[in-house]
Amino acid sequence: MRLFGLKNCDTCRKALKSLGEVEFFDVRSDGVPEYVMSCAFETFGDALVNTRSTTWRGLNESERSRPSLELLAEHPALMKRPLIERDGELFLGWTPDTRSALGVA
Repeated sequence: MRLFGLKNCDTCRKALKSLGEVEFFDVRSDGVPEYVMSCAFETFGDALVNTRSTTWRGLNESERSRPSLELLAEHPALMKRPLIERDGELFLGWTPDTRSALGVA
């Protein structure tokens, strides 16, 4: 299982603590493989972009109107977190649905 997030993100830390044995990738320093990002965008669409983040608020309107995958490539902290990959299946966020699907109480 792989978790893509930020090392200083509280939600990502909660997920890491609950999941135990997981390979962690910091999206700022490690990035997200292009094929994973493409699959995530196909699965989650624009929900992959965290429009509540401070990074988003710092963008001007012309930057915000750019295609989501371009924005995420340039500003990886814009990705909603965590993005979890398990056996080819992707989960976004640390919601009750995600925790249930991963077998975490």
